[in-house]
Amino acid sequence: MNGKNESGGERRRLVVIGGGIAGSLLAESLQFDVDVTLIDPKEYFEITWASLRAMVEPSFGKRSVINHRDYFTNGRIVTSNAINITDTVVLTAEGHIVPYDYLVIATGHAESVPKTRTARLAEYQAENEKIKSAHSILIVGGGPTGVELAGEIAVDFPEKKVTLVHNGSRLMEFIGPKAADKTLKWLRSKNVDVKLEQRVDLNSIPEVDENGSRIYHSLAGETIKADCHFLCAGKPLGSAWLKDTVLKNNLDFHGRLVVDEYLRVKGRKNIFAIGDITNIPEIKQGYLAQKHAEVAAGNLKLLMAGGKECKMAAYKPDGSVTAIVSLGRRDAVAQFPFITIIGLIPGMIKSGDLFVGKTRKQRGLEPHVV
Repeated sequence: MNGKNESGGERRRLVVIGGGIAGSLLAESLQFDVDVTLIDPKEYFEITWASLRAMVEPSFGKRSVINHRDYFTNGRIVTSNAINITDTVVLTAEGHIVPYDYLVIATGHAESVPKTRTARLAEYQAENEKIKSAHSILIVGGGPTGVELAGEIAVDFPEKKVTLVHNGSRLMEFIGPKAADKTLKWLRSKNVDVKLEQRVDLNSIPEVDENGSRIYHSLAGETIKADCHFLCAGKPLGSAWLKDTVLKNNLDFHGRLVVDEYLRVKGRKNIFAIGDITNIPEIKQGYLAQKHAEVAAGNLKLLMAGGKECKMAAYKPDGSVTAIVSLGRRDAVAQFPFITIIGLIPGMIKSGDLFVGKTRKQRGLEPHVV
């Protein structure tokens, strides 16, 4: 990687913390324009909305789990957790001190995943074996993750007894009741037993009956038999580490970074935040995180080339609640601003490939090559 620009001067140093949906796209798009360092605790980028398909079809993960070096070929990769930020450097858990001129924070949600791609793919294989060996499966959580997992299992393994328990009065509260009602009917048509307004006690060790099935207890006193369970609850924001940094006063009540219309951390000229960690008032979805990356990348390129701040592009939040939730390989439920539909038509948009080919192409990779 060349440390000088075309005019012979030193290139500006950009550090990107977080190699998820937003951070990977931004690092890839600027790698030939500036001196980029990507800091991430894992060696790969994962297309997160494809992870549930990889549980029922582990080979799918070979396309959706991508080593950073495959798409980020012209920058530095530091495989470690960022633990502190000063006005000039980022410090990591393994002792790296990484100086920056501009910084992008894209740490999304905190999740415990393996460091290497090989180990992540092995996890999918193990989860697939867990599903295949079970006669009955309990899914805890009726948000989009729980719903999509129930749909994947119900379609690929129709002989399994699937129970989905959700503490809300309807599924997927982030979208409208029409979409939730249609999804509930679809799941029940696939023999998924959906229990609403219930919680499962996962803190106590389940009893085991004479057939080897585990006996789970709801907090309402109901018993649910299942051979295994999957917890599909929300993950915490990846911002706890920022509370002891120079950005501690830039976090809102929920732990999100407060940004201006240009996606800069408010009050900072050279620090941006993108993706789920921002306080932008919109649903936290992957396609919006990628829009953040595109806007921030354009603004960074402008600033680092000496352009005027007044020329920066403003990010306009998506106020409409648009969502497509896949239901197995062919169907999906889609909520658009003026219509909600379920079945094959929205399924044709998302459910076959889950946008994996498109996401790979955005990072300069072949859509179908493993």
